[in-house]
Amino acid sequence: MNRQRVCVLGSTGSIGVNTLDVIARHPERYEVVALSAMSRVDELLAQCLAWQPRFAVMPERAAAARLRERLREAGSRTEVLDGAPALADIAAHPDVDTVMASIVGAAGLAPAIAAARAGKRLLLANKEAIVVGGALFMHAVEQGGATLLPIDSEHSAIFQCLPEDRTTWQQRIDHIVLTASGGPFRSRDPKTLADVTPDQACAHPNWVMGRKISVDSATMMNKALEVIEARWLFNLAPEQIKVLIHPQSIIHSMVVCCDQSVLAQLGTPDMRVPIAYGLSFPERITSGASRLDLLATPSLSFEEADAARFPGLHLSWQALRGAEGSTTVLNAANEIAVDAFLNGRLRFDRIHAVNSQCLADVQPGDCASIEALLDLDARVRVHARELARQLP
Repeated sequence: MNRQRVCVLGSTGSIGVNTLDVIARHPERYEVVALSAMSRVDELLAQCLAWQPRFAVMPERAAAARLRERLREAGSRTEVLDGAPALADIAAHPDVDTVMASIVGAAGLAPAIAAARAGKRLLLANKEAIVVGGALFMHAVEQGGATLLPIDSEHSAIFQCLPEDRTTWQQRIDHIVLTASGGPFRSRDPKTLADVTPDQACAHPNWVMGRKISVDSATMMNKALEVIEARWLFNLAPEQIKVLIHPQSIIHSMVVCCDQSVLAQLGTPDMRVPIAYGLSFPERITSGASRLDLLATPSLSFEEADAARFPGLHLSWQALRGAEGSTTVLNAANEIAVDAFLNGRLRFDRIHAVNSQCLADVQPGDCASIEALLDLDARVRVHARELARQLP
């Protein structure tokens, strides 16, 4: 068996670390060719010494220089590349078969599109790439003949409930149901959220994630982005995508078929399950996740995704029905608002205000190229920073 040659973009984040954990369990199947990180030199150094990849990429040149020197001192032969374009170069490299796209935020758009155009097996954990890229991203997948495999637990669940023949999906689906844990503030009075701290917002009850995605889970903006992602991944109309609160995070999502059969994928809340499925599709391999014990599992419950409690979620449908590029606006605004919150410059309960106001204020304009999308992204960020400064 020829080993899959894997590039992990964002290897020091939670998805990247879990990806390497799964790969380590199957050395006969996978070879790590390239790793990347934004600024975590120590973590990427340790990964390079453990995996000895051919390439390591750091967009920040100063960080890349430190990594290069330390790898040289350690006698490593890993070549260090720097600058944002290097991410796209390595994602499309001919010696790479599979790309795990787990860079957080809009920064992951260009390398994900590069991998798609190069026809890679593309494991998409960076939902922002498809939220920002939309039609452009999906066209790149089709143009390059890439194999697109969703890694978000919810979208992987939907994917696993559907047949391999994608041409039959539209005939089968009535609608899909994305489940959401509700985050740490599911039962808290929204009027009490003004004094929420970053540590409180990042204390997710079920999943271990990075700080940005944890805040998104607390506001349900993570689910809003997943609604947008699902629209493109499964070619659905906005009204075909529903969301239910499911606090136990056991049912990861459901497909309601045209005959009203409901197909669901269940499992423990462990990201190694969808990662293993993406790496091995259409086969299955061991993931390292614990087995779901149905006898020990608490009762499964569901709640409405209340618009008053989770207003951010409902911006997804607004953006999908807006002008092309509206989802780019929403994503960029949210990245700035969450960053402002995490750095003490914005109250938790003001994140939604920044996001909704940017959707109202910024006209998307041209969205026909990566450059146009990134220009729109930059314009929104400037406006969102100003709004965050003005809000009390």
